[in-house]
Amino acid sequence: MHELIADMPIDERPRERMLTHGATSLSDAELLAILLGSGIPGKNAIALARELLHGGFTSLAQNNAEQLAKRGGIGMAKATRIVSAFEIARRVANHKPEKRALFDTDAFGRGFITRSRALSQERLGALLLDSRRHILRERELFIGSVTRALVSTREVIRFALDANAAGVVLFHNHPSGDPAPSREDYSYTKKMRDSLNLIDIELVDHVIAGANGYTSMKQKMSF
Repeated sequence: MHELIADMPIDERPRERMLTHGATSLSDAELLAILLGSGIPGKNAIALARELLHGGFTSLAQNNAEQLAKRGGIGMAKATRIVSAFEIARRVANHKPEKRALFDTDAFGRGFITRSRALSQERLGALLLDSRRHILRERELFIGSVTRALVSTREVIRFALDANAAGVVLFHNHPSGDPAPSREDYSYTKKMRDSLNLIDIELVDHVIAGANGYTSMKQKMSF
């Protein structure tokens, strides 16, 4: 047994083997040795890891830092690294992915009416959706004048690609209170729909809100 891992042939050292062949190629003792970082007098990190693993990872995980520090004289620094690693593993195992809201035109439209009533300028934003219409992200893209809010297709595409979105919902308000789309709204919606189609992203809808109602451009334009 080599006293130091540095004395081992390069292709037998745990770190080098991980970098070359991946973590799955390492034994339990080799993985723990990397975490330990170094051994103690008379034992290199692999020998120390094998000693600590008598009983397996399950048994080792039941120790707190103080208990580990007393085992084989490994010290508090190594002990806290081991305890931290087990705690990270527990948190990963117990993590439950956050449930994302599902886009619904009517629910969003009614909520957007309420939000829009206090706005004196047009604001244009986008909801970025995954392939199942779950909302990944909401972005406000532009604050315009009282009557005008335009954003280039390039900006919308950039945000969609950044979120790895499969669909986009545009939304903007009309400070006049009238949610009826203007000629410019029709033109902009068509331009955005066609531009997004070129990169296989769907324009799911473009919602326009006024003081007392909203308009779904998807329903108006049947896209």
